[in-house]
Amino acid sequence: MFHEEMQSCIDACVSCAQECERCAEACLEEKDIRSLAECMRLDRDCADMCWTAAGLMSRSSHFAHDACRVCAEICDTCAGECAKHEMDHCQRCAEACRTCAEECRRMAAAAAA
Repeated sequence: MFHEEMQSCIDACVSCAQECERCAEACLEEKDIRSLAECMRLDRDCADMCWTAAGLMSRSSHFAHDACRVCAEICDTCAGECAKHEMDHCQRCAEACRTCAEECRRMAAAAAA
């Protein structure tokens, strides 16, 4: 698959990684950070995977589709956790994760076709 065909997924991964990084940082400023521990862990895992998937797609790696499959799974999990919290940063992160998961599933499916 050509880089141009991957661009919307790359963009979604970068956007999601940025939102996850922001969310994890914003969670540290909340009053009850203990209740946000899992959110912060997942934010960091998700950001790392999104950065990795974007990099692999950017260089047309043979592993890009596999990374996208895993990325979609992590994004779904992170979205579910962030959606539990009412703060704006968590809600924005959940939305970015859902968008990224959708794009990554599309990329992973393209490999199977």
